[in-house]
Amino acid sequence: MDDPAIAGWRRDLDPGREGGRSQGGRGRSRPDRGGGSGRGRGGGAGGARDAEAAEKRAPAGAAVTAGAAAGIADGYSSEGAALELGTVVLDGRVDPSARVRIPLATINRHGLVAGATGTGKTKTLQGIAEQLSAAGVPVVMADVKGDLSGLSQPGETGDKITARASETGDDEWRPAGSPVEFLSLGTEGLGIPVRATITAFGPILLAKILGLNETQESTLGLIFHWADTRGLALLDLKDLRSVIAHLTSDEGKADLKGIGGVSPATAGVILRALVNLEADGGDTFFGEPELETEDLLRVIDGKGVITLFELGAQAARPALFSTFLMWVLADLFQTLPEQGDLDKPKLVFIFDEAHLLFADASKAFLQQVEQTVKLIRSKGVGVFFCTQLPTDVPNAVLSQLGARIQHALRAFTPDDQKALTKTVRTYPKTENYDLENALTSLGIGEAIVTVLSERGAPTPLAWTRIRPPRSLMDTIGNDAITAAAASSSLSAKYGQTIDRESAYEKLTAKVAGAPTTDQDLDLPPLPDLPPPPPPQPEGPNMAEQILGNSAVKSFLRSAASAAGREISRSIFGTGKRRRR
Repeated sequence: MDDPAIAGWRRDLDPGREGGRSQGGRGRSRPDRGGGSGRGRGGGAGGARDAEAAEKRAPAGAAVTAGAAAGIADGYSSEGAALELGTVVLDGRVDPSARVRIPLATINRHGLVAGATGTGKTKTLQGIAEQLSAAGVPVVMADVKGDLSGLSQPGETGDKITARASETGDDEWRPAGSPVEFLSLGTEGLGIPVRATITAFGPILLAKILGLNETQESTLGLIFHWADTRGLALLDLKDLRSVIAHLTSDEGKADLKGIGGVSPATAGVILRALVNLEADGGDTFFGEPELETEDLLRVIDGKGVITLFELGAQAARPALFSTFLMWVLADLFQTLPEQGDLDKPKLVFIFDEAHLLFADASKAFLQQVEQTVKLIRSKGVGVFFCTQLPTDVPNAVLSQLGARIQHALRAFTPDDQKALTKTVRTYPKTENYDLENALTSLGIGEAIVTVLSERGAPTPLAWTRIRPPRSLMDTIGNDAITAAAASSSLSAKYGQTIDRESAYEKLTAKVAGAPTTDQDLDLPPLPDLPPPPPPQPEGPNMAEQILGNSAVKSFLRSAASAAGREISRSIFGTGKRRRR
């Protein structure tokens, strides 16, 4: 069954609706251009003359409107490759030649897609993703509602689709799918299971998922620090629970004081939050094998791979979804080299339901998001946030977004009206539209658009009719998603859970003072040792004598220190990886 947005798209694809829609409903309140201002004069016996004059003025008014639409479209002209969003609507008329586009070279200046539920945001994102893929740019998307799987299949033809494509400047519209990978957070979803280790995720992002306050977040950071300094790998939830249990036990009291006098009560709160996360399915997500972010940068036959992440067992904690994507972005920031200005981005991230990322976030978290968005551009990565209200995105982040695609807003309550007024103030002024009225009058599949031109200047505001995607505007079904995931080359890499020795096993064995030797760490090789002599009935054996040697002890301490230093932290407190 179609969702309201898809059904609305199909209703709006009916070309017969165009003549019946008045510009008054579209928010334009200023006088008509040209001869339109004389409408209605004369009256009485002069009515026939007025009607005749109005007929003569109509073509002139249409010409003026076409000229104004072309003027708006001039601001969107691009010498290089560009994404085609749609065409300009002005005075109730859509001009197929007045195209609205985003230059590929400015995609890494980031963007925002906003609008009320059912206004066509998802289909706009679908069109953007498939065009990026066709241009050879990989895309990472959060498929929160499960309706983006149609990207993998060609769309359905029909008269309404053809008419919509024609009026939005896509005369060569034809069905086409894109290469898509289906991934799920944890092991209980339809797609290929992906995981992250607790150590790599870091304390700031984990605190966001657990819903901790700033004091508890600080305490969690100290606990991570204690584990790091002892080389204890925190791979899954049981590892972190075992560390907290140790620090709150009688045996660990000295360690607890040694990291700043952490309150046992606060540690207990964190422990209970971890238990709740595990009950919600978090134990299937945290662990190994950990997602390697280079698998998100693949191009197949010249097309960028679109990676769709679905919630899986994490539906009870949607904040984990967006926070996980931010972890992936932070990891890319660490591993990708500086790129400078590119003709097209290396990767584009699309955060659907972005309000979940920022809701109840700590100050430290918001600062790190702002820093990541600001700096990831130089790595050739573009980020698009999708949410209902622009006010869902903090001002410090919103100011970093070059493209704005605003679908219709609703103003049913005083709070809605307040948000609408704030939104209007964030846009450049325009003489072409009464913006406040327009934002509440946009049809499904229409948006107010402004982007950065190739020169880096904001383009004029354009009421835009969005062109239809070429891929299927519906889900392909659970069976098809499962089959596609099973046949993927990534399935063998991530399909089976690995549970190697880590903090839980170390603490259980009561050897927590020894650093974990991670299989991914580059440790210096041990020196070549002579073969041991035959065993003696009494006295220390050769191994004990070697280990008792002061030089060997010094060497082993150095190796242990090197291992401990490998667990260092970067943006968001995430564990660093080597640049690949």
